[in-house]
Amino acid sequence: MMRKQFEEQLEQLNIMLIDLGALLETVIVLATQALKEQDTQIAKKVIAYEQDIDQKEKEIEALCIRLLYKQQPLASDLRLVSSTLKMITDMERIGDQAADIAEITTFLAGKPYIKKLVHIPLMAEAAAKMVTESIDAFVKKDLDLAKAVIKHDDVVDDLFVTVRHELMELIRVDSANCEQAMDLLMIAKYFERIADHAENLAGWVAFSITGKHIQKR
Repeated sequence: MMRKQFEEQLEQLNIMLIDLGALLETVIVLATQALKEQDTQIAKKVIAYEQDIDQKEKEIEALCIRLLYKQQPLASDLRLVSSTLKMITDMERIGDQAADIAEITTFLAGKPYIKKLVHIPLMAEAAAKMVTESIDAFVKKDLDLAKAVIKHDDVVDDLFVTVRHELMELIRVDSANCEQAMDLLMIAKYFERIADHAENLAGWVAFSITGKHIQKR
């Protein structure tokens, strides 16, 4: 009976993680949309979501603690719950960084961009995919998918190098581009960090399955 109750709570934990992952994907997509369209209302919506993300993190943390202290988990269960506690820290930071992107976007609104945004939205798309697939890998206990997420971080890193090069060239050509270029570079850096957190999520997924945390070499 106790084991059945424990497994039901583990299933609840999966559902809560999926919900949080979906919310993170939403804020990344909205932050990207706000940036591309220079829409301050969408940006403010992203910032407002930060409280929801923090609340979901606290609820997941509380459930994990109940699972650890009120049940008698197996070694595999301990790995799963402890991995979840590590993962929600990264997930909360992803929410923070999406909000940071939205805040910078509000400063950029109303001024034409110094160049068409091409590679930053691609970074956002790749990062959102990594977040979603990390959660999928956790729920499905899919080690191969977790490893694929970790490998995909190279795509985001390469895009960041391209963005940095393009923006530095715009500054070299005209110093008047400097302020906006630095803001766009900071946004690109935040997307790179989101991808890094997603990579870390996948590493904890691997730990939950094998007992060994893996990361990109």
